[in-house]
Amino acid sequence: MRLLKVCLLLFIALTFTNCFEDQDDNAVTASEINDFVWKGMNAVYLYKDDVPDLANDRFSSNEEYANYLNSSGTPEALFESLIFERQTVDRFSVIIPDYIAFEQQLGGTSLNNGLEFNFYFKPGSTTEVFGIIRLVLNNSVADNLGLQRGQIFDAVDGTPLTESNLGSLLNQTTYTLNFATYNDNGTEDVNDDTIESSSDSIELTKQVYTENPVHQTEIIDVDGQNVGYLVYNAFNSNFNQQLNAAFSEFQTNNVEELVLDLRYNPGGSVNTAILLGSLITGQFTGDIYSKLIYNSDLQDFNTEFPFVDNLDGAALNSLNLDKVYVLTTSRSASASELVINSLGEYIEVVQIGDATTGKTQASITIYDSPDLSPNEINPRHTYAMQPLVANSINVNDVAVPFSGLPADIPLIETPRNFGTLGDVNEPLLAAAIADIQGLGRFGLPSIDYRPIKTDINIKPIEERLILDSDQLFQRKDFE
Repeated sequence: MRLLKVCLLLFIALTFTNCFEDQDDNAVTASEINDFVWKGMNAVYLYKDDVPDLANDRFSSNEEYANYLNSSGTPEALFESLIFERQTVDRFSVIIPDYIAFEQQLGGTSLNNGLEFNFYFKPGSTTEVFGIIRLVLNNSVADNLGLQRGQIFDAVDGTPLTESNLGSLLNQTTYTLNFATYNDNGTEDVNDDTIESSSDSIELTKQVYTENPVHQTEIIDVDGQNVGYLVYNAFNSNFNQQLNAAFSEFQTNNVEELVLDLRYNPGGSVNTAILLGSLITGQFTGDIYSKLIYNSDLQDFNTEFPFVDNLDGAALNSLNLDKVYVLTTSRSASASELVINSLGEYIEVVQIGDATTGKTQASITIYDSPDLSPNEINPRHTYAMQPLVANSINVNDVAVPFSGLPADIPLIETPRNFGTLGDVNEPLLAAAIADIQGLGRFGLPSIDYRPIKTDINIKPIEERLILDSDQLFQRKDFE
């Protein structure tokens, strides 16, 4: 790994110094942070070849480069100007003003009250909004207060929710949820449904909280065979041991079928995605699980990731399954999609729920340091970036489509059918159990009742496939 980093440093140094030649001996002053933004994107950005301003021969002198940086505005403005087709191709690269707080959140630690929400427009309205608690994190403030998945609210601090005030109301450290009830009025027609405010409310204050993404495990008896159920909410490598322990429970109970609930899993570590695939299987150790393909300057860093049989030297509790059920929503992204896309070339993957996000690219956090690593970071600012650097493909070179991975059994989670996670009557899990029983594949009638996409409860790994910091540009070999 030390040799790998030296090679990376040498490559980046050559890239930086060969971009242009200084025409005289006069020092040229440029925006320090903008300098980091351009050089970092020039070195690693996946879509570099599609952005003319990132070309290696873009500038003929230091003076021209300095003028470019000084006329580019804020670091955020420069960064956005270098993104390729923001609305369609690169929806995910981000610039980070405070990498210290960002790193804490990547590790699962944040100021949090333990609630995750879906938001919907009230029936018949294009402005009024109601929220539903989709997840209560274990041992959190909300959990200790007894809040539950499926509870509905339509106001915060007594202020009715609208699409425009969600952020200001729910990003506060302390706020009061004003609860409501959902009334379908006894019909299948969504348009006559109503949200009825109640007098119930509860105050919550966010605290420093670290989330264990291994949220829930269950052993379910289905006609005499044990079915494992795992709610897994993020591919966080800090909790790989807990993930392996969850599979120990499944192994001990002779689990014959597995339902993997990734409905709220936005992605995370590539290595953890490999670990999960290896835990589900076990019979393919050493075979290629997935690949990463970099930009044209970094083709020597293209990487193949094999199935593994150990975690830091300890044996994996692999199940050797030839089939797995995966529950998804439109929030299932990146590493979640990698698992489905990669496993599907080796075993049967039955996807139940909604189509996934549609993100096939991987990213890394890069810093203002000599080799863009977390070592020797410039102490004069706290900017970092997390650009897309590689395309993730499976063993047969197939990527996740931008439209997402469609479900084999379509079933949209809506306020009308929220159930308790792990309950055999919860609609997505019930659909998996019905298929296991051989009762046929069926979903609920398609209802166009999808949540509003907001930045509430967005995690720093949201929709990201992240390369671990100690394996920057990992490759098969170095001569």
